[in-house]
Amino acid sequence: MSATERIVQPDHRRRVRRRGVTQTERPSPATWIGRALGWAIMGFFILFFVVPMVWLALAPTKTPRELLLENPFSFGAFETLASNWNQLMAFQNGIVWVWLGNASLYVGVALVITLVVSIPAGYALALVDFRFRRPLLVVTLVVMLIPNTALVLPIFLELSAVRLVGTPWSVILPFSFFPFGVYLTYIYFSTAVSRDLLNAARIDGAGEFRVFWQVAMPLATPVIALVGFFNLVTNWNNYFLPFVMVPGRKSPIQVGLAELLSNVPLFNPTSAGSVTIDLPVLAMATILSVAPVLIIFLFSQRFLVSGLTAGGTKE
Repeated sequence: MSATERIVQPDHRRRVRRRGVTQTERPSPATWIGRALGWAIMGFFILFFVVPMVWLALAPTKTPRELLLENPFSFGAFETLASNWNQLMAFQNGIVWVWLGNASLYVGVALVITLVVSIPAGYALALVDFRFRRPLLVVTLVVMLIPNTALVLPIFLELSAVRLVGTPWSVILPFSFFPFGVYLTYIYFSTAVSRDLLNAARIDGAGEFRVFWQVAMPLATPVIALVGFFNLVTNWNNYFLPFVMVPGRKSPIQVGLAELLSNVPLFNPTSAGSVTIDLPVLAMATILSVAPVLIIFLFSQRFLVSGLTAGGTKE
């Protein structure tokens, strides 16, 4: 044969057939080095994230002495796990459930308000022509770049002026302010929804509200799940705002974890004479605080993946 044929095999090795002789073209040293470097980086990040999670999952099964002196990745005993659970439930008469209930209330109501506001706002910015549309988009982008902690003080002063500090609304209303959700929705409707489809509905006599509700909304399921999940995770892990707005028994679980931490003698020696919390009990409370978000992620990851990949191509 006068020409060289290159045939790609399933194992990604190239076989070169020249004048009836078949030879195997092996990867070059640079290719092997690149692969080894990629696997090394992947292994580092796996260890960096997985090892602490494994340690945290095993910590509640041990006594404080076992946690500090024995193998950190060994399983303790189910009896110790039950004892640590009872100690956590006995702290201030089971206040951990009150903290979880408060967090669910604040995050749940804020999530509903966020979706009701963000989805129509992103749709309007992307597909509806109106005055001051571009300035509103610029303002959304600018506000999105402001750190949330920088807004706590002005929000506190505003809510104090209307006497809402100390009420659930002092947390719910700031949690509902989510410009990143508006921007995500804007990007989705700008790239993944065809204007021709919406114009066809308008030609058939549908009004703007009907076009949005019956045509755009069914197509927006991925971005709704994405905005909802990001809002939920951001608000669930928010510590500073609830700490300022709703102290005491109205606090969510993240503020409650800080109170539990203050009762650990290892971190706060002044708590030795009061009610003390052992490290395994604190680890169990941490797992309990993360469990709701983890469960929601496991059941909604299909929508999250489709929402993340939506808009990758434009029609």
